[in-house]
Amino acid sequence: MNLSIKIGKTKFPNPVTVASGTFGWKEKYYRLADVKKLGAIVPKTITLHAQKGNPPPRIHETPAGMLNAIGIENAGADAFIQEKIPMYKKLKVPLIVSVSAHSEKDFIQLIEKFNGVKGLGALELNLSCPNLKKKTLVAQDPKATHRIVKAVKKRAKMPIIAKLSPNVTDITKIAEAAEDAGADGLSMINTLAGMAIDVKTRKPVLGNVTGGLSGPAVRPVALNIVYRAAQKVNIPIIAMGGIATANDALEFLIAGASMVAVGTMNFINPSAPLEVLAGIKKYMREQKIKDIQKLIGSIRT
Repeated sequence: MNLSIKIGKTKFPNPVTVASGTFGWKEKYYRLADVKKLGAIVPKTITLHAQKGNPPPRIHETPAGMLNAIGIENAGADAFIQEKIPMYKKLKVPLIVSVSAHSEKDFIQLIEKFNGVKGLGALELNLSCPNLKKKTLVAQDPKATHRIVKAVKKRAKMPIIAKLSPNVTDITKIAEAAEDAGADGLSMINTLAGMAIDVKTRKPVLGNVTGGLSGPAVRPVALNIVYRAAQKVNIPIIAMGGIATANDALEFLIAGASMVAVGTMNFINPSAPLEVLAGIKKYMREQKIKDIQKLIGSIRT
């Protein structure tokens, strides 16, 4: 079977990866031989400079899901390049680096830093950053999305993937703007905005008041968004949003996604991505599908 997927000039061996912020490779948690089976690895989002993140509590379990308000805590781009990249390169799995910034200037500086790193599979632009003029997220504004993606694509030496927010009226408009600006692919969806309140104290459960909802509870919403976007754009989509099993992943592939990313389920079952991959292979054998491209977007309406 041919399971390979191409985004820009990068070829990924299979369509299964992990969502940013949900997978940190350590030998005591994952066998090296298993990690090497993944189609790609996406580490936690990196910013230009170190960030401390939001005040605790940062995570709260909800029915069939999880709220998080981590705040992109990280050591910054330089530390990631020096300390983490060498470790990830040893895995010999395509690496998609997720980056975020608060301005076009910072995005460009990030791109210039990662242009100096050889062998990266792609850069994922986490566009859930403030658009200061309108006090919205870049991913909620087609014009801002187009501007950032175009500026980055003009300078990038690797494929660019735009990660979009579901917290918009019509995500297809944002998707089309990203494609028009030159994005090689899309990641969707990011978390849904949500919150929880402790009724005993009458205070928000999260230190940041609100957070992002992920997990199986959001899957039907994510599937609908991916399906709608796939009807409008001609670039590959990396789908995420509550994927826990191979059947979940197959729904997204049939709806039009080219790759799938397991996120929240990694906290519960670290083997979930490999189980998803095995299940996709089993399904393709049973359905006598020899090429993953025959499965992608094969929905019958």
